[in-house]
Amino acid sequence: MTIKIYTKVGDHGFTKQVTGKMVPKYDLQIVAVGDIDELDSYLGVVAASLSANCQKLLAPVQNLQRDLYELESDIVVKRHEQITSAKVTALEKQIDELNQQIPKTTHFILPGGSLTASHLHYARTIARRAERAMVKLDAEEQKLAPACLKYINRLSDYLFILARYANVLDGVAEVKSKL
Repeated sequence: MTIKIYTKVGDHGFTKQVTGKMVPKYDLQIVAVGDIDELDSYLGVVAASLSANCQKLLAPVQNLQRDLYELESDIVVKRHEQITSAKVTALEKQIDELNQQIPKTTHFILPGGSLTASHLHYARTIARRAERAMVKLDAEEQKLAPACLKYINRLSDYLFILARYANVLDGVAEVKSKL
């Protein structure tokens, strides 16, 4: 069975929420979910372009993608609460574990390095944009579960550490932001 991809509902700048309510495409909920979707899609680019040395990052990246689907659902579906404080704690644990495997730094670094690390740094910036959209949604239109806001904040931290770890795996030195 094939389902139609186009509905012709959005042709005039409106889209239908899960509840059936028609809202403008610039609605804060639509923007937040769209930013999360962009991050999820970009993590697909990360997964597809992992270097040979970084293949062990595939499962963690795909797990993040699955979490992002849940995060979107938590935002749009009442009583859907899959992003919990346990997920936040799990991210913090992964950050702490990876932080032990990378060189300590006392300076800012330029985003980049290996191709894998560069993609992860870019994903981090998309996560920060999604976080800003979620904070605005929470402040102005729809209260979000605190765990959702904490999760997206920790996710960008995790992607930063993951990028640094990818540089370690690929044997690429980080570049200081100041000479």
